[in-house]
Amino acid sequence: MSYNKAMLYILATLTFSSQANSLWTYEGSGAPENWGKLSDEFKVCENGFNQSPINIDKVIDGKLKPLSINIHTHAQKIINNGHSIQINVNDDDDFSIDGATYQLKQFHFHSPSENEIKGKQYPLELHFVHSKNDGGVAVLAIMLEEGDANPAIEQVLSNIPEEKNQEKELGTNINLAALYPEDKSYYRFSGSLTTPPCTEGVVWLVMKQPIKASKEQIKKFQQALGHSNNRPVQPLHGRLIVN
Repeated sequence: MSYNKAMLYILATLTFSSQANSLWTYEGSGAPENWGKLSDEFKVCENGFNQSPINIDKVIDGKLKPLSINIHTHAQKIINNGHSIQINVNDDDDFSIDGATYQLKQFHFHSPSENEIKGKQYPLELHFVHSKNDGGVAVLAIMLEEGDANPAIEQVLSNIPEEKNQEKELGTNINLAALYPEDKSYYRFSGSLTTPPCTEGVVWLVMKQPIKASKEQIKKFQQALGHSNNRPVQPLHGRLIVN
């Protein structure tokens, strides 16, 4: 699947209406270990060599500079799509890397975290999904740990639709700045989407510093999801992780 098709798939799955997409789950016969067998579209979930998530360890010091992010405050719609709590935006915050600019399309949550850092798993992981003009995808991942209540997380929680697959307009802008750590240092590696079709060629940037959410906020997220929604870590197959 090409970069452009990958991005179209991400946008299409906002509604989760396709038959193939309805097959996969996080439990039972549609669980992650079976994704590659559910549809020909999902074969790379089983056969790929650059799959995400991973355990971040044995990192190469590439002296990467902290990421510079233009943070805006516009979010449009929120949906509980049965797989995650997702907020859709319209070409908002952006960052540049390797001479290309990536624009935010949507962000969503996984509980517990999908990526691990030196074997540590966090109670929540936030994925900011970006694309560039040619359809290339980058995911900026941020871990959440228990601490003080987070105002942006509270805004998300207070707007989650009661019914699954129901989009809800956001009446007020979410303070996205509260969803980024102060330190923008990160780990970088090549990976894939963590949900079917598990398309590879995705640039992954995992922030080193987690942000905080209260114990109650984390519990509310888990209750809204109704089940764990993390894909297990995948083999590195010789990939390098740089910081």
